[in-house]
Amino acid sequence: MTHQIRRTKIVATIGPASESPEVLDQLIGAGVNVVRLNFSHGSPEEHRMRAENVRAAAAKHGVYVGILADMQGPKIRIGKYKTGKTFLKPGQKYIIDGALDLNDGDDERVGLTYKELVGDVEPGARLLLNDGLIVMDVDEVIGQEIHCTVVIGGVLSNNKGINRAGGGLSAAALTEKDKEDIKTACAIGVDYIAISFPRNGADMEYARSLVRAEGSNAGLVAKVERAEAVEDENLKSIMETSDAVMVARGDLGVEVGDAAVPPIQKKMLRMAPKYNCPVIVATQMMESMCENPIPTRAEVNDCANAVLDGTDAVMLSGESAAGKYPLEAVLAMHRTCLETEKQKVMPSSATRDPRFPPMTVDECIARQAMETAHSMPIKAIAAFTATGNTTLYMSRHLGDVPIYAVTASKETLGRVTLFRNVIPYCMPANYGPSDAPQATIDIKNKMLEDDIVGEDDLIIMTFGTPMGESGGTNAMKIIRAGDHLV
Repeated sequence: MTHQIRRTKIVATIGPASESPEVLDQLIGAGVNVVRLNFSHGSPEEHRMRAENVRAAAAKHGVYVGILADMQGPKIRIGKYKTGKTFLKPGQKYIIDGALDLNDGDDERVGLTYKELVGDVEPGARLLLNDGLIVMDVDEVIGQEIHCTVVIGGVLSNNKGINRAGGGLSAAALTEKDKEDIKTACAIGVDYIAISFPRNGADMEYARSLVRAEGSNAGLVAKVERAEAVEDENLKSIMETSDAVMVARGDLGVEVGDAAVPPIQKKMLRMAPKYNCPVIVATQMMESMCENPIPTRAEVNDCANAVLDGTDAVMLSGESAAGKYPLEAVLAMHRTCLETEKQKVMPSSATRDPRFPPMTVDECIARQAMETAHSMPIKAIAAFTATGNTTLYMSRHLGDVPIYAVTASKETLGRVTLFRNVIPYCMPANYGPSDAPQATIDIKNKMLEDDIVGEDDLIIMTFGTPMGESGGTNAMKIIRAGDHLV
């Protein structure tokens, strides 16, 4: 591997613009680490086909690419218009009618998919439609009718979403559709399942129970997009019960206001290392590339700032799913991350802070490995891991020495695709409890063969004795790649 290794992971949403084997081959060749299947669109068969094509393309390139299934969640939407749309003027009175047929919208009223909205609003509440482009204030609620005054008008078309400013909607995080989609995702064998609109850790625990009931060990990603979810206690409980969190800036920005999103993103990136919780920064990162072959300087800055703050991954949504330039968007993200990563970032204060000491032996070994890599000319870290946890602990330290997750588990190879600076690395054999000496020799030789290290390079190896036990990492060794080991 003579090319520069990018430490920040790229998540790319797959859709009509990118689902063909030819484009997937290009995207994975360009460095996509995780693909996102958006369950808001498409049939189970389409998702299954996309997953199969991703795996085939990854195998062709000899890399591991994670698959993230993103649940739609309780997206509250208006119904359809008889004419497809209406035009609203500021000051105009308008009715959102829970009793109206979903296909009968007109210039005076429109239907509603979420009938319970009438119980979640009161006079003075502000409703944001179509991602906040249309704003209405509630005047009164009469039966199933929400009577509003238009504050910011414009064209409102079929099936647009509704949010309440400041949050407070009672909709459960998982709909019946989501529960069916979880079954599909588990059957496909995805690595991660993203849960939309969780309010707290209890929502994530419930989602995990559904996933485990399907016999899947897929990781759970909490999409933080409700105003309630960013309150300190709720955010803490979400990070404690999730395998990763996503700064889902679209709906979050509608609920809390656009100006509040940057500090919330910074807050999440500061908090996450304390809970060993990877972070994905998402939404509109390269939005202009839906139409243009190069990003704006502001988009490049946005992506770079997330990298400087230590995010594990940055994500493309419409840019790669439906945009005109999916490959160019991935390449723009790739070069932005690479250039930004040339800046020396000190190890994360949260993982080095004495108030947050290592709680287990494997966490302690992970910290010592990163401290050593920071102070010595180490070329690579090879971490034998059954679950990926040791490499997760290492990745929290924001080091710049590449970490190879050495494992025979396909689940673990998929899981670590999301961790910052962690590279999935398939173990060449299954080793017994007493085989640590032979395993270190084999991996050293494999890394030499793969041009990851040269004869004079130093490698840190971490492993457990006896080998193969989950949470059993209890040893660290520094070796020179060219030395003869016995």
